[in-house]
Amino acid sequence: MRLTRCHAALAAAIAFNLLVFFVLWLQPQPRSWRARGPRRGPAAGPRVTVLVREFEAFDNALPELVDSFLRLDPAQPVVVAADRLPYPPLALPRAPGVRLALLQPALDRPAAAARPETYVSTEFVALVPDGARADSPGQLERMADALRAGGARLVAVPVASANPARCLALNVSLREWTARYGPTAPGRLCDALDGDAVVLLRARDLFNLSLPLARPLGTGLFLQTAARGWAVQLLDGAFAAARQAPLATAHARWKAEREGRTRRAALLRALSIRLVGWAGGRLEWFGCGKETARCFGTVVGDTPAYLYEGRWTPPCCLRALRETARHVVGVLEAAGVRYWLEGGSLLGAARHGDLIPWDYDVDLGIYLEDVGNCEQLRGAEAGSVVDERGFVWEKAVEGDFFRVQYSESNHLHVDLWPFYPRNGVMTKDTWLDHRQDVEFPEHFLQPLVPLPFAGFVAQAPNNYRRFLELKFGPGVIENPEYPNPALLSLAGSG
Repeated sequence: MRLTRCHAALAAAIAFNLLVFFVLWLQPQPRSWRARGPRRGPAAGPRVTVLVREFEAFDNALPELVDSFLRLDPAQPVVVAADRLPYPPLALPRAPGVRLALLQPALDRPAAAARPETYVSTEFVALVPDGARADSPGQLERMADALRAGGARLVAVPVASANPARCLALNVSLREWTARYGPTAPGRLCDALDGDAVVLLRARDLFNLSLPLARPLGTGLFLQTAARGWAVQLLDGAFAAARQAPLATAHARWKAEREGRTRRAALLRALSIRLVGWAGGRLEWFGCGKETARCFGTVVGDTPAYLYEGRWTPPCCLRALRETARHVVGVLEAAGVRYWLEGGSLLGAARHGDLIPWDYDVDLGIYLEDVGNCEQLRGAEAGSVVDERGFVWEKAVEGDFFRVQYSESNHLHVDLWPFYPRNGVMTKDTWLDHRQDVEFPEHFLQPLVPLPFAGFVAQAPNNYRRFLELKFGPGVIENPEYPNPALLSLAGSG
């Protein structure tokens, strides 16, 4: 076949087009193409958003902190989160990736503006405390790589400040309303940190917490992550400290500590933590006291509201009940009033030497004929009596028995049930619809025997096992149950 000029031109054009395509294919891909592949390396953009939440508006080093990250990477996203517009105004560096997030809802702003996740589009978030600064490239990327390697849900690097981070064990018991800190074993991952650190975690993990940015940030973060069983890995190295540290004056430190205590108390109450055991052994209470109402409302059907929440009696309430019981027993013994542990209180003493962990009051039986021996009980028959320690003695409105309340504000109480003998059987004039509210032979009280209860020794019926089985049924000591299993059973609550 003879090759014509037309055929030759067509072949040349095809060859030229193929050559052009081959040359273009060898060139670097445009940015729009690269965006479709995995994001790796600096050219792909930051994987981490720096989020600054823990700072004081009145004295901070935020401009230096933000500028230190921007010097290493001008594209670094930085979010400074505050409840309301800081005053004095923050002098933040002007950069496209630097944003101020105001978390307090406002009439003139959309709902999304108050949600911190609105400002974060990266896979990871680094929570950076005031007083830290970045001083070497790649610190955040190395933390992200360590997190991806597995072993922990959070990674942290200390800040080279006066208070660098250290590892702590943290046990959070939602059922008991408690958080207890302690030292960690060598080589063990942390449950929490104490001190200054940059903490990195996945954005989805942070914003799935109930209160992701509640202050104090470290306290709230680690309480929520420890409750979920998330571990923290404390890495080697350090972030630098600010050249001019915030809170350098005594007045600024005093103001920050005062406001920090207020925030911490509000946070722990919001998270339903009523007792904190710190690493040094100190206990700190955040529940009810003499000047406040108790932690729960009126009890319906012998089943307090907290049982429906999967919780037991708040520890501050147990403490108040123990204190009230000890005081009442001391007054009765000093006055020569014969008394004994009754009902669930006797059951708790037999089972634990203490209150039942979900009980909400204390019951004592007394001899009716001894009431006149006690000044407080005589006064309660005529009206309410507040004794020298602030306990309130009164006649119960539900019937012919006495009640001693923890205080005029806090109505946690001890009930005193007056019994009298009739034909060898102890009886009384007011009966409530309780399974254990029955008559019993007087020989259980002759003699009374000492029994440890709630941190002191109280009087109890002799042969208290038979006494309890008479009231509650066989095996009651060995088989715990909620007070009204028809409404809520112990087995069904967990």
